[in-house]
Amino acid sequence: MEVEITTQNFESYKNGELPLVVDLWATWCGPCKAIAPIISELAEEYDGKIVVGKCDVEDNDDISIEYGVRNIPTILFFKNGELVDKFVGAASKDKLNEKFQQLL
Repeated sequence: MEVEITTQNFESYKNGELPLVVDLWATWCGPCKAIAPIISELAEEYDGKIVVGKCDVEDNDDISIEYGVRNIPTILFFKNGELVDKFVGAASKDKLNEKFQQLL
């Protein structure tokens, strides 16, 4: 299950026990809508192993600014509170699954 990442809860998820994947998106972004079902599937598959969150850049632009996000969708991968990987653009489920596997 995906969680909503906001300015208020980002730090607690980022520094939580499980790795964190954050999908930065916006309602007007076509590629964001295209990968949304893939992100949801991966969130289900990795439930209990990785926290998967969605962050609307329109409502939480400070997070995108902090990590230098200029294009969406951008997916940020955190482990032990540190950014360990970043993926920009739409991707296949196989490619994203590979990135998820690297977090474990």
